[in-house]
Amino acid sequence: MKSFAAILRAARRHNASDVHLVAGLPPALRVGGEIVIASNVGPLTPPQLVELRDALLTAAQQDRFEKERELSVSYLHEEYGRIRLSLYHRVGHPEMAIRMCSTEVSSGEELMLPAVVEKLAERTAGLIIITGPTGMGKTTTMNYMIDLINASRRAKIVTIEDPVEFDHRHRRSIITQIEVGTDTNTFAHCLRHVLRLDPDVIAVGEMRDLDTMETALTAAETGHLVLATLHTPSAAGTIERIVGSFDGSRQPQIILQLASTLLGAIAQRLIPSADKKRRILATEVLLANSAVRNMIRENKLHQIPNAILAGRAAGMHTLEDSLADLYRKGLVTYDHALAAANSPAQLRSILDRSGGLGEPDA
Repeated sequence: MKSFAAILRAARRHNASDVHLVAGLPPALRVGGEIVIASNVGPLTPPQLVELRDALLTAAQQDRFEKERELSVSYLHEEYGRIRLSLYHRVGHPEMAIRMCSTEVSSGEELMLPAVVEKLAERTAGLIIITGPTGMGKTTTMNYMIDLINASRRAKIVTIEDPVEFDHRHRRSIITQIEVGTDTNTFAHCLRHVLRLDPDVIAVGEMRDLDTMETALTAAETGHLVLATLHTPSAAGTIERIVGSFDGSRQPQIILQLASTLLGAIAQRLIPSADKKRRILATEVLLANSAVRNMIRENKLHQIPNAILAGRAAGMHTLEDSLADLYRKGLVTYDHALAAANSPAQLRSILDRSGGLGEPDA
């Protein structure tokens, strides 16, 4: 365990987001979005990784890992705080990826979140979706919004997470954090039960199946504020993803629920900074104004990107708008901005119109 503590110490010192422990290689850190192999430590061996697995997991977790062959759990280290352990097998031996969880909630300015996120957190009922690929800071944004609510009003907040990545203290609100796999079996089963716990705010770590989506919509419809994450590349595409997940006979009901409950969707991308010292957040914001609600209700989802363009004055923007702004400020390179865009052609057009078109990096 001393060697494991040294790995975590190095990760905190270098502000690494993740650690990868792979047989045959020294520990690897993800720093500023790039993998860095430790140069002062020898390669890890399968027996070392087995020993580490046995030291970190409870007997019940080990049994689950051997049965399911994969496992993701939280672990609270007494010195270096909470981490997320994701274990898997390779050639019959355990390996792991470790997410270094935040020790405190960063401010909106530090996270580079748009100001409209704070406005959304002030709402008391409806559905807010935070979306983007894996590892793009969705959980961080959700925890920021939970912290805003916790600091500003008296409410009961219940989170369902897989696993818990940040420990919230009771401030003005009461907070109950439930971990899938430890405290409950599934998101969907827990979400149905949570509705009986008198919550004001429900945070769902991931809407990963139809039951969870449907129950989250029902919770928002019955007067709760629901925060949820989803894996889609754009805010506009999130609506299509939810509707398209249900078969044709159920889609009309889902469309009506979305049209009445959706407050907004925030899509996120983390891209390397120009100085390669950190990752910078780019966002796309969709707010459910009357025009957007009508588009959802009439199933004209293909028109939602145009509604985002028309809603810039209200705080909406496309991912390409955000990337162009970051590039003009010199925070990201042209190549990285282009690679992160949903529509590189649209990004080029924005920069060209503003006179901010750059050249590909050498």
